[in-house]
Amino acid sequence: MASLLNRITIDPDVCHGKPVIRGLRYPVESVLEYLAAGDSIEDVLVDFPDLQREDLLACLEFATRSLQVRSQHLVLT
Repeated sequence: MASLLNRITIDPDVCHGKPVIRGLRYPVESVLEYLAAGDSIEDVLVDFPDLQREDLLACLEFATRSLQVRSQHLVLT
């Protein structure tokens, strides 16, 4: 899985320093929003043909690792 994370780049000059896929200006956050809204990996790949399946898996791995290293406190109402 570490090799997947190589697909995620952070550059202060690209998308305000947000994590993106391979410097392509596709923010990880946006891809995760598509998946969370119910789009399948195949749906996203059809909509964004310059992305690869491994790019989307890298986004999921990045999110997983981010949650593992940070304490999350959610207020449930």
